[in-house]
Amino acid sequence: MTEWSIGKIKKIKYWTENLFSIIINAKINNFSAGQFTKLALDINGKKIQRAYSYINSPNNQNYEFYISNIKKGKLSPYLYNLKINDKIFISKNSSGTFILNNIQSCKNLWMLSTGTGIGPYLSILQDKVCFKKFAKIILIHSIRYIEDFNYLNLVKSIEKNYYNKLIVQIILTRNTNINNFLYGYIPNLIKNGQLEKKIGIKISPRNSHIMLCGHPEMIQQTQNFLEKNRGFSKNLKNQNGNITSERYW
Repeated sequence: MTEWSIGKIKKIKYWTENLFSIIINAKINNFSAGQFTKLALDINGKKIQRAYSYINSPNNQNYEFYISNIKKGKLSPYLYNLKINDKIFISKNSSGTFILNNIQSCKNLWMLSTGTGIGPYLSILQDKVCFKKFAKIILIHSIRYIEDFNYLNLVKSIEKNYYNKLIVQIILTRNTNINNFLYGYIPNLIKNGQLEKKIGIKISPRNSHIMLCGHPEMIQQTQNFLEKNRGFSKNLKNQNGNITSERYW
């Protein structure tokens, strides 16, 4: 049974009509970068809850969450309309195995994401442990429009500090006239070789681990291709592999 803490909204960032972030002050237990928690509100006499990944690093007590406003959603529209100092329920304990402790050290760590699926990667990158564990980290972020990359400044600052270790590649699925970006969908860009050509690094099970987070179809298609054509395998509790995934719905 979920043990709840009552927090307060410290800040809200409205990125677009459909994307926003909230920052919460609350007393909760420690979490690991890459994990998620539950947020809840009392709505019409019922506690409505959903799982969201932490954006902040574990040593930052401003608990931040990147959220897509689902117009007919049972919770996100209410979160979107919260005000500063409004109360919100947050689970005292975090969950999830999308963490580096479950991944063996290797040369290249690939972080593949769509939309708000970049969330746990931002927490992992800000935690900085990843830069000691892997020689190269390749962050691939797929969005519709460049305006949807709402944490671009944060990623650029991390990239600047770790310029020889972090590679960032944006993939756009709607804009088609901006230089230096790839266009299309992650599974297709892996299949046709464009992603590896752009990055200049081969996706190989001999030296790489793949993390997948975001849209279920992206995860399934990418995983299927890598397993069938590149010799990758799922990373499980009782069996080490080189694909770790986190579905967002």
